[in-house]
Amino acid sequence: MVTFKEAFWVWVKIALNSFGGPAGQIAVMHRYLVEEKKWIGESRFLHALNYCMLLPGPEAQQLATYIGWLLHRTPGGIVAGTLFVLPGFFCMLVLSILYAGYQNLSIVQWLFFGLKPAVLAIVLEAVLRIGTRALKNRFMIMIATSAFVAIFFYNVPFPLIVLSAAVVGFVGHRFRPDLLLDSKGKSPVQDACEGAVLDNLLDSQAADHVRPSFLRSVGVILVWSALWFCPLILVFLTLGSESVYFQQGLFFSKTAVVTFGGAYTVLAYVAQRAVESYGWLKPGEMLDGLGLAETTPGPLILVLQFVGFLGAYRNPGELDPVLAGVLGSALTVWVTFVPCFLWIFLGAPYIEALRGNKSLDAAMSSITAAVVGVILNLAVWFTLHILFGSLRDLQFLGAHMHIPVLATVKLPSLGIAIVALLSIFRFKVGMLYTLAGCGGLGLVFHAWRNFIA
Repeated sequence: MVTFKEAFWVWVKIALNSFGGPAGQIAVMHRYLVEEKKWIGESRFLHALNYCMLLPGPEAQQLATYIGWLLHRTPGGIVAGTLFVLPGFFCMLVLSILYAGYQNLSIVQWLFFGLKPAVLAIVLEAVLRIGTRALKNRFMIMIATSAFVAIFFYNVPFPLIVLSAAVVGFVGHRFRPDLLLDSKGKSPVQDACEGAVLDNLLDSQAADHVRPSFLRSVGVILVWSALWFCPLILVFLTLGSESVYFQQGLFFSKTAVVTFGGAYTVLAYVAQRAVESYGWLKPGEMLDGLGLAETTPGPLILVLQFVGFLGAYRNPGELDPVLAGVLGSALTVWVTFVPCFLWIFLGAPYIEALRGNKSLDAAMSSITAAVVGVILNLAVWFTLHILFGSLRDLQFLGAHMHIPVLATVKLPSLGIAIVALLSIFRFKVGMLYTLAGCGGLGLVFHAWRNFIA
């Protein structure tokens, strides 16, 4: 058996090394838990991962919660999931305070001028890394392409894309099992790691907590729903429905239910609502927030913490702006991550019971492929808005797309983006070094421009 103390320090190590977005974070967990510690087998790890891909919220944090729950029941899941978030939460809080207090300084604006093109390169790398793992054959590539066309040209809601992909994968496997096999004739989730501690324990039926129970499910729903909504109800009773805290709590509670595929898939939606509907952010600040989130450990969805901080900081009421920002930040993180524990503790026993179901594996693998197409949509969206000053809307046959006005291309941003792409793809420079270097280029460019002026 793995002791709780041993697991605790491994989760601390994973949390402190969880840079690089979901793909990098999942790779870190795989290295520690599957390859080095041999606590969980490859097949069970990927089965859990595909379930987390199906859920709204950050799949890497939910995967940590899932495996922590497998190891040490509910306390293990809480510790694993919470530790995965804490380092990034404190880092983002400090960076948000600095951003809000010093944003008007020219040097900060120059820094973020260089960071935005670097974020574009990082998103493109995420598309390739996740795509390499998920798109094993032509059928999976077709699913990803269809998802991209649906969301980019027709604004199809992401939940509908996920549901459609699941149905296609499930039905496709029933009639053509070979559709989801790779070139070696294996399923994307077909692999095993014999001798793993968890696999030996669970396969021997020694762990009763993985068995589905109706009464237990009801208890999970009641407890975690109360934890989710009690702070929101308290804010409503004390400050009213017009309070920025209640608006943020309600908005991000809704977001927590629809953020399928993690941070990349929801950024455009949150940015639009936060800028146009609520006025919490200024245009372009979501990219600044993502740049900050990319430099910190933990889930990229912590960019929502940045939104919550700025929204409360700029609407503090009678509170000190920084204190208001901290409260908004904490409430945003609470309503974003508490539902993640609900999804795992409620659904994991049933997913474990269905392990080995080929049709379910096919549906989950298809969802992962569709997520690749959605992230590609985000990469294109970033490219258009970072590199061009003006876009025009073109409509045809019920579809629409944004066409860049070539005359408005931002040559300095294009140059920094090329440097970032070469840094990551050609020279294999780490993400943090790439971000630091591109931020430095932004500073150098503006300093030179001011010098010659």
